[in-house]
Amino acid sequence: MNKKYERYINYIVNDIQPPYFKNMEENYGLSKKEYELVLDKVFNQPVSIAGNGVYDTNGNIFYYEDSDGYWEKKEYDSNGNVIYIENSDGYWYKKEYDSNGNRIYYEDFTGSWIKKEYDQNGNTIYYEDSNGVVRDNRR
Repeated sequence: MNKKYERYINYIVNDIQPPYFKNMEENYGLSKKEYELVLDKVFNQPVSIAGNGVYDTNGNIFYYEDSDGYWEKKEYDSNGNVIYIENSDGYWYKKEYDSNGNRIYYEDFTGSWIKKEYDQNGNTIYYEDSNGVVRDNRR
């Protein structure tokens, strides 16, 4: 890749905002063949594009965009659990999981949140939420 082209790609990477596909085509004049080049750097990992989705090396879709510019981003933990979703409508949530795959935290765009703890058998032993509900069955 020549230096001038490389500088242009880096400029796009630092400047671009979702909806990525729409902006790469309309604002930067890139061809679909160049999308992966930009998105590899935007997402700091190798990506593949199939249809309207961007996939990581594990085959997880982590970005989707339709032809109207609606988009959705996802993040995954090392166990393949979705831990964050955000979309162009302003909706988002985040989750955390313990080592057994139990969801221990949830928070969303409304300010609602839930915290949980589990015993070794997967039973909920502690629950707390943003409405002030607390159930503590820890011994």
